[in-house]
Amino acid sequence: MKKTITLSLIALAAMAHAQQKSIGGFTDASAAKELQTEKAFDASLNAQRIGENLKELSAFPHNIGSPGSKAVAEKILQKYKSYGLDAHLEAYTVLYPTPKTRVLELTGPTQYTALLKEPALAEDATSGQANQLPTYNAWSADGDVSGALVFVNYGLPDDYETLAKMGIDVKGKIVIAKYGRSWRGIKPKVAYEHGAIGCIIYSDPKDDGYTAGDVYPKGAFKNEYGVQRGSVMDMVIYPGDPLTPGVGATKDAKRLDRKDAVTILKIPVLPISYHDAQPLLAALDGDVAPRDWQGTLPITYHIGAGKAIVHLKLEFNWDMVQAYDVIAKIKGSEKPDEWVMRGNHHDAWVNGAGDPLSGQVAMLDEAKALGDLLKTGWKPKRSIVYCSWDGEEPGLLGSTEFAEDHDKELQQKAVVYINSDGNGRGFYGGGGSQALEPFMDEITQYVIDPQTNVSIYDRRKAHDLVNATSSKDKKEILDRKGGRLESLGSGSDYSSFLQHLGIPTLDLGFGGEDPGGEYHSIYDSFDDYRRFKDPKFEYGVTLAQTAGHAVLRMADAEVLPFDFRNLSTTIDKYSKEVSDLVDKMRENTEVENQLIKANDFAIAADPTKQEAAPVAKAEVPKLDFTALKAALDTLKKSATQLAATWATASQTAGDHDQLNQLLYRAEQQLLSDGLPRRQWYRHTIYAPGFYTGYGVKTLPGIREAIEQRNWTEAQEQIGVVAKSISNLAAYLATAK
Repeated sequence: MKKTITLSLIALAAMAHAQQKSIGGFTDASAAKELQTEKAFDASLNAQRIGENLKELSAFPHNIGSPGSKAVAEKILQKYKSYGLDAHLEAYTVLYPTPKTRVLELTGPTQYTALLKEPALAEDATSGQANQLPTYNAWSADGDVSGALVFVNYGLPDDYETLAKMGIDVKGKIVIAKYGRSWRGIKPKVAYEHGAIGCIIYSDPKDDGYTAGDVYPKGAFKNEYGVQRGSVMDMVIYPGDPLTPGVGATKDAKRLDRKDAVTILKIPVLPISYHDAQPLLAALDGDVAPRDWQGTLPITYHIGAGKAIVHLKLEFNWDMVQAYDVIAKIKGSEKPDEWVMRGNHHDAWVNGAGDPLSGQVAMLDEAKALGDLLKTGWKPKRSIVYCSWDGEEPGLLGSTEFAEDHDKELQQKAVVYINSDGNGRGFYGGGGSQALEPFMDEITQYVIDPQTNVSIYDRRKAHDLVNATSSKDKKEILDRKGGRLESLGSGSDYSSFLQHLGIPTLDLGFGGEDPGGEYHSIYDSFDDYRRFKDPKFEYGVTLAQTAGHAVLRMADAEVLPFDFRNLSTTIDKYSKEVSDLVDKMRENTEVENQLIKANDFAIAADPTKQEAAPVAKAEVPKLDFTALKAALDTLKKSATQLAATWATASQTAGDHDQLNQLLYRAEQQLLSDGLPRRQWYRHTIYAPGFYTGYGVKTLPGIREAIEQRNWTEAQEQIGVVAKSISNLAAYLATAK
């Protein structure tokens, strides 16, 4: 079955690639010229150069605030200049904590002092360098705490509900949670909400270690000493410098006192290896953990909350440091005040070959290829702006401060922001503004996957098809006319552009064929990358082609390639989801309350069962979605009308400035005054979830109010979202 599907898609892909002549937003004549430009662009890309740049930039540690970080920024600056781009450093002054004291001890019933160190390996040339950041979680609180240890599985809200049913309270205790199932910062956040005084996070070998495959350096999975560093900033409230929410962190910016910065955690939190986790978990007593909580360390996992006592002491240097963004520009020949923006960060937790430099060096090769085009006399119609961000790892610092500093200008001039991050081997992945789905379909059907020689579009579709779990899903994939852009949550530098400023956004990358066991460790090195991730650096070329073609087409299109029918269809799907969610909650609540009522009768018959009596939930009311449905009907009509206007304009020579400005500023109509309790996030369609972190919540104001059973707020948010959609519909209807 798989072989037949793949062969059919290969044939279709070859035909589509050979026949492509038209491009959305270009006349037939200009499309032919554009394809020639892209062919010349592709010819300038070079896998060997990408590998050489990766080796050079990952040769030493370069976390934000370090000498290495500035050195990497200056190397990138000089490369942009050598390619012929007008480049400069743009610096912001931001808060950044680094560890001063790290102590983790099991003090009873046995004793163990955690190593808290990753050893150097002979097979990894940079793993023993000086100036490596120790293993830690940035934005943990300082603290010196001791308490009983409790195993909380992945440390998510549902896990605490399970603990409550078992009669276990974490108040005044230290919790240990597994990495996975959500962004790491959610784990200490939820622990603090339940009264815990400290949080430890480790990677279990079941999820990321020897259970899955050979460990590094023999294989690519996490070895017993590997530790995932990372930020635990509560950036679902706001990302960026915690002291300057909403404004650029310029030298003289007004700053909060650190104690008033709500995105800094209130309890100490520390990541550890599974080598250090095993003695702690082995010491736990109490109930055996539920079956689906068990990991694969050679122990029985218990919940604890008894004899196992842990001492955790953390102190940090809370320094003000410089974040060095590198900004490089090619001025547009016709529309210099319309910007096509491209970004990838350059800072890393340690050497960062995979995350982020694999994406950064692909982006540099795009800039080199554009520089080669400039030498031939080519000039883009719109300006192209390349952005190499600093400080992404601790909390999107460089990109957020830039976006906040230039907010009004960006909303006037930014046509699109195209992001990438770490890049690997395998399947195309794209997320972003759904009005750009047809645009990305054309590009991904043209770019060829280096391993299979089919288009990256068709390889992705084949992957989705063979991994579909039901006949319904398979049919939906086969019937689908185009690809999908996944809705974006957080975790990379697109967040400020899309969710705060309403700028159309794309996030592009490749992966899926390497396990990523090196993530945020000292082993994210050039040696690891060339062995296990992209040995020939050919997916660096593929990313450069994909993003580079998007840049070129956006820069030179007569009519910008937005189709809001796709967005309309997507939001309509989200609307049905939240409506169905209410209905499902109502049904579940009725069933649960019936069971509780039956339990009450059992208690009346046998009072000794009273301690097990649960509390009935309030009934789920009916919410009125009429305004939202009406707004979506209006948007569908406006989007259809605009598509006809767009089709006519795209084949007509002339001045389309008014239409183009309407198209790229349209997404701003979906902004509100901000989500409840986190006003920085203004997009009414996409936001990181309050308890998912990186994971997206669509229609977040409505969806999260429903999930929290806040029915008054849910009804209010239906009105807010309906208004923003109506605003967009009315705005699109003015197109001429």
